[in-house]
Amino acid sequence: MLNRVVLVGRLTRDPDLRYTPNGVAVANFSIAVNRPFTNQQGDREADFINCVVWRRPAENLANYMKKGSMIGVDGRVQTRNFEGQDGKRVYVTEIVADSVQFLETKGSQGGGQFQSDGYQNNQNQYQQNPFSSNQNQNQGFNQNQNQEDPFKNNGEPIDISDDDLPF
Repeated sequence: MLNRVVLVGRLTRDPDLRYTPNGVAVANFSIAVNRPFTNQQGDREADFINCVVWRRPAENLANYMKKGSMIGVDGRVQTRNFEGQDGKRVYVTEIVADSVQFLETKGSQGGGQFQSDGYQNNQNQYQQNPFSSNQNQNQGFNQNQNQEDPFKNNGEPIDISDDDLPF
């Protein structure tokens, strides 16, 4: 049997971080996921999907992401039920996230990636640079920015043989 969900979308509201009586962090959030087609009026519709994430990833999500942030969610579908205040049985279907991928840096509208797995990162790294697990990681990128663009348009055709192409 297989129960696996992968979603990419934007937070519809700030994550709601709470703690259980035992001190375990849990964040509830919902994401808007665009449908891959348009309706008859030509508008793109979206699905609004409720999600929950536990422990350290929940704290990371609440601390670094806000309404409108683009995230990726990897998890499973879960349905639970309880008796509502009116005495009727209430069913809730939601995505239980195993991991949350931050697809934007805090406060940006696009850019870097940061994985919130909660197990491989430590708090001191967040204080230095919350979106880099290795301070030396960005040095190679900065060095490449200083090099001249090899594809700069100088008006001449680029000479590439079929053997040079990867496909």
